[in-house]
Amino acid sequence: MAHVLIVGAGPAGASLAHLLAHRGIQVTLLERQRDFSREFRGEVLMPSGIDALEQAGLGESLASVPSYTLETGAFYLNGRPLFSVKLDAASQEDRAPRAVSQPGLLEMLVAEAAKSPRFRLERGASVKELMREGGRVVGVRARTEDGEQELRADLVVGADGRGSAVRRRGGLAARNLDTPMDIVWCKLPCPEDWLGARVYAGRGYLLIGYHTWDDALQIGWVILKSTFGELRSRGIEQWVEEMANHVSSDFAAHLRKHAEVARHPFLLSTLADCVERWSAPGILVIGDAAHTMSPVGGQGINIALRDAIVAANHLVPALSEPSLDPGHLDSALRRIEEERMREVAVIQRAQAQPPKLLLNRAWWGEPVRRALGALLRRERVRARLGGWAGAFTSGITDVRLRV
Repeated sequence: MAHVLIVGAGPAGASLAHLLAHRGIQVTLLERQRDFSREFRGEVLMPSGIDALEQAGLGESLASVPSYTLETGAFYLNGRPLFSVKLDAASQEDRAPRAVSQPGLLEMLVAEAAKSPRFRLERGASVKELMREGGRVVGVRARTEDGEQELRADLVVGADGRGSAVRRRGGLAARNLDTPMDIVWCKLPCPEDWLGARVYAGRGYLLIGYHTWDDALQIGWVILKSTFGELRSRGIEQWVEEMANHVSSDFAAHLRKHAEVARHPFLLSTLADCVERWSAPGILVIGDAAHTMSPVGGQGINIALRDAIVAANHLVPALSEPSLDPGHLDSALRRIEEERMREVAVIQRAQAQPPKLLLNRAWWGEPVRRALGALLRRERVRARLGGWAGAFTSGITDVRLRV
């Protein structure tokens, strides 16, 4: 029986483990942390991510994960309303975006995977190095709570995030994309009338706020790279004051009222990249390990779940052969990359454009933003853009579970 070792129990790794184990593949999932009780950002499931979970047979289990359905999206330019949309009505097949508890989602995924006797989860385990024989990866040396172990496998999958040890130790080089921004995350009490998400844009700033699964307000404040040092020296209350200067008056008053109780301020150094090759003999990377996504548009978790669907489609047949053929397996790995890059490349290019325009402080930036705002106030223009926006949230390519 084929054995797959998956490194990283994030959305990509945990969902792939579930899919493989329930299709007869022996799976060991290594997770560096003992549990998932930590602060996550970017916890919004788009229709594409919800669809992937439903295809995996996890729709009912997803309903048990703490979540909040984002009903509306409102857009502002220079603090003034631009337009708003009903997210639930605009969503494909009534799959409105949901802010979910990522700890709850991950615990659900590994619990569902554990219903298969072919699944094993090793918590508190980290990869020290890859084991090779004859130019092929055949397993890992891992630090575990029981000491260092050698774990052999027919395939090692790196789903261990943007700092992927599998990517690094497997020699999978990545190309960086131009992302001239960082993002400051914090949580505040949520206004009672805040039913979904708001986006505030203007000269040199972009602020996104959404109602979270725990009834807080998650704020992502996008800033130019290398400007955080000056902000940090001013303290959290001054950050909040700076944000208040760029938003609508009602939200500005709310920010100032709750500045002292801002929770979990955190700077995320924004990185967007993509490996030049997703695989090498005996290894594959998926999710952020293969393509670190910009936070723009909340695509990271959703792309990761779709990676798992496509990976399962190609891996299950290759790993289920009576006698495993390494050449057939390596061909399957290449097909995964070829299929997924049709979507990943398009979305990464689309994510790169708004920050370049919105954060631009050149003389021509503000006239261009105002002209764009005037166009977006027209319902006919928004209707024409709606199809593309729907594809962005529901998927650029057709991803269907075939195994």
